[in-house]
Amino acid sequence: MIQTKRTIIEILPVQDASLLLDYYVENQAHLAPWEPIRGEDYLTLENWRNVLQKATEDFESGKEYRFVALTPDRQEVIAVCNFTGVVPMPFQACFLGYSISKKYEGQGVMTEVLSATIDYMLTEVGLNRIMANYIPRNERSGRVLEKLGFEREGYARRYLNIAGVWEDHVLTAKIND
Repeated sequence: MIQTKRTIIEILPVQDASLLLDYYVENQAHLAPWEPIRGEDYLTLENWRNVLQKATEDFESGKEYRFVALTPDRQEVIAVCNFTGVVPMPFQACFLGYSISKKYEGQGVMTEVLSATIDYMLTEVGLNRIMANYIPRNERSGRVLEKLGFEREGYARRYLNIAGVWEDHVLTAKIND
C-alpha cells in the first residue's frame, strides 16, 4: 500500500494475524509502560484475527486506518500506527497512536513510517487535523511528534489509564496547511 525506504506499510490482512501477534508477544515488556492493561485474550491469535478483520472493515468504511509497517520481505512487523476516531466534516480529524518494536527503536524508522502515513491521511483521506497525545516522560515520542510538525496545544491531567495508572498527557496536533 505504502512503501518507504525501509518498510512496507499496509492494512494487514487477517491471514497475517500471526505477524501482529508475534510483534505484541515479543514487545510485551517494551510496550507495557505506554499501553492500557490488556485482558487475557489480548495475546491470542483469535484476538488478532478479529482485530484485523475489524481493521479491514473500518478502513473500507473510512472509520479508522490501522497501518502495520513490515520489513520489505513481509516477515516481521516493525511498527504500527493507528489513525482512529476519524470524524468527517466539519471536523475532518482523527487521533494518532503508534508503537515500534524495541529492536528498531532509535533508528529513525518510526519517524519514517509516521511521515508516510501522515502524508497519506492528509492527502489521500483529506484530513484537516491529526491529534497525538503522549505521556510527558515519554520524551522520545515527544521528539518524534515535534520532528513531524506536531504542535503542542495543551496538557490534560489524568487523561488516559495507562498501565493501571491515570496518566497526564501532552496534547499535540498537526494541521493540514
